[in-house]
Amino acid sequence: MAKARALDKRRKSIRNIRKITRTMELIATARFKKAMDRAHAATAYTKRITQLVADLATSGLEVKHPLLQARDKTDNAVLLILTANRGLCGGYNSNVQRAGFARFAELKAQVPHLSLEISGKRGIAAAKFRNIPYDQTYSHFEDKPSFEEVELLANRFLEAYAAGKLDRLDVAYMRFENVGRQTVTVETLLPLSSLEGSQAQQPAGQTQYEFLPSAESILEEVVPTSFKVKLFKCFLDAAVSEQVARMVAMKAATKSAGDRIRQLSMAYNRARQSQITGEIMEIIGGVEALKN
Repeated sequence: MAKARALDKRRKSIRNIRKITRTMELIATARFKKAMDRAHAATAYTKRITQLVADLATSGLEVKHPLLQARDKTDNAVLLILTANRGLCGGYNSNVQRAGFARFAELKAQVPHLSLEISGKRGIAAAKFRNIPYDQTYSHFEDKPSFEEVELLANRFLEAYAAGKLDRLDVAYMRFENVGRQTVTVETLLPLSSLEGSQAQQPAGQTQYEFLPSAESILEEVVPTSFKVKLFKCFLDAAVSEQVARMVAMKAATKSAGDRIRQLSMAYNRARQSQITGEIMEIIGGVEALKN
């Protein structure tokens, strides 16, 4: 049996760990609430503008846009993986990395020129550990990604696609559905026609649109905005999913620390009682020796 002093020292150290995990749980809960509000606010707008682009593409009108036209041959592709800058969030990073690197291996066998871009220090470290080459890294997207920051990234992808330097863009991230469910998703964002199948479409001709001044001028605004909003929604989902995973992980860690403290307290009480009993026996033995 371990000594009482050693058990008490271990118990104090675990109490300090429990304070840290409890504090991190509370911080993650507060950040999760803010991130979830932003994600919910963007969900309806993202779905509606994506549905609008899908309706325009299938309405039978003579509307064309470069972002809606799929390339006959995919020679250049980019895979963007969204991970976190920090750990202590359970299997969040490992799940996204596993799906993203699996898609990277799949595309590498199909696309002649494939570029890998990673957001988050955890994903960068994982790529280095696996000796997977990457072209661009981003570590400035925290739990509050701004639309301006994502728009700069989206504009670069749009310019490359319009210039013919990019034929396909895939994004691997954790999609937020609700507090109890987040799904690892690898989605093709460019060309935008690939998003039509994921939207609930109405029969052709049922939705009627009137364009003023012209369909081409409206598409020039709506289609790029649809892509930017969709990419921004991916970052928002990744941010809120990270906070949910950290909140759950820290709650489990706090509970485990509490259970361990109770076990150590029981062991400490037994060790202390055994030590006291031994000291009493030594005193009684000394008294009996003096009597004799």
